[in-house]
Amino acid sequence: MAKMIHSMIRVLDEDKSVAFYDTAFGLKVADRLDFDDFTLVYLSNDETGFELELTINKDQSQPYDKGNGYGHLAVSVDDLDAEHERFKAEGLEPRKLVEFAPGGTLVGRFFFVTDPDGYEIEVLERSGRFK
Repeated sequence: MAKMIHSMIRVLDEDKSVAFYDTAFGLKVADRLDFDDFTLVYLSNDETGFELELTINKDQSQPYDKGNGYGHLAVSVDDLDAEHERFKAEGLEPRKLVEFAPGGTLVGRFFFVTDPDGYEIEVLERSGRFK
């Protein structure tokens, strides 16, 4: 079977992105590979072996166009309310808490936050299928 190991996003400002993902999700730099035209930065934490790969193209000076195909990344947390308050205190501007309950059955609780490059991250309460 295949094992998911990372997802890659292109970012404009390495320092800004690394700081955001550290503050928001406790992701630390696990590895950094510097090449002539680009840099790859791998972020992870002790919660999972899955990594977020940041690609910084050295000739890029304008924000990336995400087009109409990008969806979002998702992370799960134990205490959604506490994380929402922490994000607000850190100035990360989380959107409102949502209870997704079509037909009256709770599927999940979550909020979204946007990183410095405009990528959407869904923060889900760790329950049900979202562990």
